[in-house]
Amino acid sequence: MSTYSQIFGDKINTLASDPANPIQGQVWFNTATTALKYRGISSAAWATGGNMGTARYGLGGAGTQTAGLAFGGGEVKTNTEEYNGATWTAGGNLATGRRDVSGCGTQTAGLAFGGVSGGTPGVQSAATEEYNGSTWSAGGNLGTGRSGLAGAGTQTVGLAFGGSVTPKNQTEEYDGSAWTAGGNLNTARSGLAGAGTQTVGLAFGGSTGSNTAATEEYDGSAWTAGGNLNTARSSLAGAGTQTVGLAFGGSAGPLSAATEEYNGSAWANSANMATARRILAGAGTQTAGLAFGGYIASNSAATEEYTGATGVNKTVTVS
Repeated sequence: MSTYSQIFGDKINTLASDPANPIQGQVWFNTATTALKYRGISSAAWATGGNMGTARYGLGGAGTQTAGLAFGGGEVKTNTEEYNGATWTAGGNLATGRRDVSGCGTQTAGLAFGGVSGGTPGVQSAATEEYNGSTWSAGGNLGTGRSGLAGAGTQTVGLAFGGSVTPKNQTEEYDGSAWTAGGNLNTARSGLAGAGTQTVGLAFGGSTGSNTAATEEYDGSAWTAGGNLNTARSSLAGAGTQTVGLAFGGSAGPLSAATEEYNGSAWANSANMATARRILAGAGTQTAGLAFGGYIASNSAATEEYTGATGVNKTVTVS
């Protein structure tokens, strides 16, 4: 049997406190706590956050886990809410109420675009609005009005792609005032999710008429195929970047609670959400994600916070 020193080249150190930056698998004896400790990994998990003030589906999301932004959704609502990591509070209303809207940016510099406005079946909207942390103002219209699209980037460097009524492949780039055409998706689809930036974007999932697992990566001008999702689904949400992405929720036939992490080439299954739901919104990163709203059997106000697998100091226990 190999010893610790044979594997790592060192004996177990005796220290007065835990090391500042231990490496994975490192072992030490802490004389202050008289404990044998090691550097391990904590499991990824979802935890319950504060409920939204207005339950709704088909809403847009932006920001981070501790500074999130929710807008629109439901029955073409104008409501905006801001999350501080524990509770949601009301923000300024959208000028144009809509559902199946998309967005990007931050809580104080958000961007909302597309969606369905009006009654049933509604109007495919091209409207764009910019949020300054308290009020929305009009931005330049999308070239193609659509709903069920995805977004990425920031308020001044935004990206919109996919959407419906029939599945679309159009991509548009926003410069803070106007949208211009970008490279088309290879797989036209609606109800997809997005992450990343205008020049390093990620598109995944959605419906082509049936659920797809397709993932595509954008380089600022063209989309190329990435690794497929493990669970093909539509009406899901996303967060993160092109090389550190997060996909969660949606509809895979039944409602899905599945969560997957992307490393730039492949998706890996992670911890399931507590509440399976579709047409929800997402924000944040792969290690600190946020899921909110959506539809179960009715509109949902549920919020969940995701913590990815991280390094943690653990104590060796002897039974």
